[in-house]
Amino acid sequence: MSNFSETDWENIIYRGVESEELDYKAAVDWRKLNRIGKSKFVRHCLAMANTKGGYIVVGVGEDAAGQPSLFTGLTPEQAKSFDPTIIGNFVNRYADPEIDFTIERPLVNAKRYAIFVIRPFSDIPHVCAYGLNDELQEGVFYIRTADAASRDAHRAGEIHAIIQRALRNQRELLGRMIRGVLYENRDVPVQNAASHFREDAGNGKLYFLRRRAPKDQQKPAVLMQLLVCPAQYTPDRFTLSEIKRAAGNSFSLLSEPHFVTEKDLDESYFSNVALRSLPNGELKMWQIFKTGMFHYLAYWPTPDNRISYQYLLRFGAEAVSFLARLYSELGYAEELLDLTLRLNDVEDVELVETPQPENRKNSQYLCRIPDIRLTLQRSAADLASGRVEHVSRIIKELCERFNFPDGRHGSLRKNITAYLEKRP
Repeated sequence: MSNFSETDWENIIYRGVESEELDYKAAVDWRKLNRIGKSKFVRHCLAMANTKGGYIVVGVGEDAAGQPSLFTGLTPEQAKSFDPTIIGNFVNRYADPEIDFTIERPLVNAKRYAIFVIRPFSDIPHVCAYGLNDELQEGVFYIRTADAASRDAHRAGEIHAIIQRALRNQRELLGRMIRGVLYENRDVPVQNAASHFREDAGNGKLYFLRRRAPKDQQKPAVLMQLLVCPAQYTPDRFTLSEIKRAAGNSFSLLSEPHFVTEKDLDESYFSNVALRSLPNGELKMWQIFKTGMFHYLAYWPTPDNRISYQYLLRFGAEAVSFLARLYSELGYAEELLDLTLRLNDVEDVELVETPQPENRKNSQYLCRIPDIRLTLQRSAADLASGRVEHVSRIIKELCERFNFPDGRHGSLRKNITAYLEKRP
């Protein structure tokens, strides 16, 4: 099996255009930078954390036209200098509150890079705690702009936007606390919850099937459903705004995610009971209900009646990672969640490890049943702490239905870990 993290980091490194969420820096040794040079990184971290989060890629220089197109990477000594603990202590000396970020050092096309992965603030914005020459000003909120500048928020509208995000965060946190008190002991009994969730999921499926279906009957597709239900059914456990914010903080920032994407969220809208996404031109739909239920439907393409092992791995890793973040954002900690994965119309579909020759005639790993159903019961905390194990279990159970030998998985956990390590 290949290491999937290289391909995904490559999308970030070679994008070649700086933006609100992406900045490039030429190769440098952190230990040889003076305080002013280091403070430039602090400014970018503060700005991205106060905006949408993002990436700082170190090891990409500018060409004569000023474009980030010189993919030099870092020397071993330079890469070693980007120690997360040392840099984290330096950056957060100037940030109040501390910034939530990590530093990854992926190897892409035989070159090593250092990448700062910066998360947006979830409670209150980050103010610059101390000044440093002209690079940092004490008491300033830095923001990231559409033209890829990291500067102070000096316009009224910019300051207002930061304050509004902080107030919204606080309101939603307080709202969850209040509803927790108001609805204590008033939830629908557990024994009745399943039927309510099934009814909502059934209505969602009918809505999807009426609006999306593969048009080319020569290219068969498998209908996939993923349903996540809390233990209790409370009709108004969350507001629609709370749900949208939680979803926005949960999807991957990478350019080619395989589950819930930024495009999905941009095209989403509110129904009476859920945040719904039915992306244009795609055979998928997902909804997050005010009850806390998540429902995802999609037609998986199966050209020549084949489905890729690598696709299952990527999708599974994305799904578990997203759900762990989503339900943590929604305040679920130890409450158990019921996860159900279903694949319909999979009889005689072949599972392939790598692209196969067109003239291959004999199917090796075939599903002999019309439908596949997997169930898992875990808490959000367990999903987050044991992502690799849960993805591995799901992949193995799916592959069993295709009569795929357990010994063929090879370094499954290693590949899942490699894929998940680049996630924010």
